Amino acid sequence: MTREETLRLEAYLKQKLNPGLRLLPRDKTEDSVEVYLGAEFLAVIYKDVDEGETSYQFQMTVLEEDLAG
Repeated sequence: MTREETLRLEAYLKQKLNPGLRLLPRDKTEDSVEVYLGAEFLAVIYKDVDEGETSYQFQMTVLEEDLAG
């Protein structure tokens, strides 16, 4: 993702979800960014371009052990 795309997506997510979210580029790949809330890693967002349309997929894994506390 370009820097401009990342900033636009980050602004959207801050407005819709939480102003504390940050998007950071991932090493060795240009089609995704990491999502953080403060220092905590939350998810990965993947960019998908299909037939000229661009979408972004938010993938978050929740471990069962995280639900216990």
